[in-house]
Formats: sequence, C-alpha cells, structure tokens
Amino acid sequence: MIGDKKVLFSGMQATGSLTLGNYLGALKNWVSLSDEYECFYSVVDLHSITVRQDAAELRRRARNLLTLYIAAGLDPEKNCLYYQSHVSGHAELAWILNCFTYMGELNRMTQFKDKAAKHADNINAGLYTYPVLMAADILLYQADVVPVGKDQLQHLEITRDIAQRFNGIYGDVFTIPQAYVGKVGAKIMSLQDPFRKMSKSDENPNASIYLTDDPDTVIRKFKRAVTDSEANIAYREEQPGIRNLIDIYCACTGKTPEETVKEFEGKGYGDFKMAVGESVVDVLRPLQERFSQLQQDKAYIDGVIKNNAEKANYYATKTLRKVQKKVGFPERVR
Repeated sequence: MIGDKKVLFSGMQATGSLTLGNYLGALKNWVSLSDEYECFYSVVDLHSITVRQDAAELRRRARNLLTLYIAAGLDPEKNCLYYQSHVSGHAELAWILNCFTYMGELNRMTQFKDKAAKHADNINAGLYTYPVLMAADILLYQADVVPVGKDQLQHLEITRDIAQRFNGIYGDVFTIPQAYVGKVGAKIMSLQDPFRKMSKSDENPNASIYLTDDPDTVIRKFKRAVTDSEANIAYREEQPGIRNLIDIYCACTGKTPEETVKEFEGKGYGDFKMAVGESVVDVLRPLQERFSQLQQDKAYIDGVIKNNAEKANYYATKTLRKVQKKVGFPERVR
C-alpha cells in the first residue's frame, strides 16, 4: 500500500514495436487503473537483453515505448513510468532472490523452454533466471496486484512462492501479490494465423498491426487478413479469422458481436475488412498524433524519465534496504 491505494505493477519489453493487441489487450486498460491503484509501469529493458540486441536500436525502442505509454493516456504525474535499467534495485534484489529460488522451480518454467528453442545459439543464464528478475520487479514495489495473461500466470506463481519462502524465514518482508482480475482487454489474434496471438515479434509483417502503422498500411494489412471460404460474417468458433476481425471491430467501436453481425448482414468480406481497418485507423489516429508531438518535445520526455526514475528508486530502495538488513548485509555508514 502507498497511502490508501494498493500498488499495481506491470511492464512491457523494449523489443519489437507495440501492436494493436498490446494496446487493446493491456495498455488501453492501464489508463483506467491509476485512479484506483498506485501504478508502476516499467519499460523492462533488463529483460530485453536475454536476447542479443543492437544497442542503439534498444535505446530507441525503449524511449519510443515510454513515449507510447504517455501517448496512450498514461499520465506520468499519476503513474510511475520508468526504465527498469534506471533502478538498480531490480538487479540487486534479483540476485538475493536467486539465492531463495530452487533449480527445480526454474526447470519447470515453460517460457524458458520455449525461448531456448527459439534462440538455441544463445541459451544464457539470464534467460534461465528471467523469472527471478520478474519476481524482483514485482516484489520491489510491494505490489498488491499484477495484471497477467494466462501465459504469465506461472511467473506470478513462482513470485508468490519466492516471497512466501522469504517471509517464512525473515517475517513479513514482502507483500504477496495477487493476479489482477478486472476488466479483461480484448484478446487480439494474428491477422495471418487466427489461432495465435498478435505478436510484436512475428516474422510476418502482415500478421500484426503496429501502433505506429500509417492508415494505408493498416488498411492494406486488413485487406490481406486470413478469413475463410464461407462468405458469411458470423461470430463462430468455426470461423476464427472472421471472429478475430469482429473482436477487433467491437473493441474499436464499442459494439457487441451481435450488433456487428447484424450491421454487416449480407455484405462481403471485402467490405467488412475495410470497415474493420477504418475503425482501427480511427482509434490509432489520436494516439499517433500525440506520439508525434511528444517525440518533438525532448525536454519533456527527458523530464519524465528523470522524475519517474527518482520516484521508482525511492520506493525500490525502501524495500531493498529492508531485505539487505534481513539477510545480514552490513548497514551503510551515513
């Protein structure tokens, strides 16, 4: 708790470009949480380097991501928007928590197996201990709640296990975080494979809509979206491509699937794809305009980076000092 508010932590990696799925599934909903929670939203660039990155490109993407947070409506006065690498407490706490995490627990983590298969030439220790750094991210701010998708539930469970183990030895040091259960964002699937989530790391550029795609690119990608041969606009499991397009249209317009099916009754897939594309363009336009304005205001973004890093460090240090004392590290001479 900070004041009378519970603490919420989340973050996104500074790799790839944010997609429509990231926005509709997470970022859009983050905006509404700052009134209810004390929110820490990190650009998790420490996590990014488990895969080799071009240094200049990583810096550019990290800044763009933080700028997109603000462009999407996250107020940096009400939310703490910061670079993970600017708060050394993340790495310091991760090392301590490594010593309270068992090999067997890490061996069971499915994401390590998946990523190791994708990056067989770079199976590094950071990739293996990634869940411990994620636990440190959450526990450092005494987060009460963490918004997680199904693919991240295992990481939250190991975070809870580590925190409970530490508390069992040293007393109530860490808040035990819960999964955030609130308004569920739209689950947006790939435009080229509707059985997979839209991903910023997809190798097929036509599979994802990126938040910085211009209107012509958005429309072109929707025209190429995979559908089926039924020529019937219906919200059915048997038509995953059309179902995904309906989900996108509903998320952008506020309409229900039933209203959408009725609206396009008797119309062809071409007309429907065009309408979905235009609805996405309308949603992205104000975000892109704000993003463009913010990119031009270097002093403002630099100020946000500096001030929010100071705020994050303040709360991180409070937790870290408590942990360091508990495990027996010498106190600092002031």
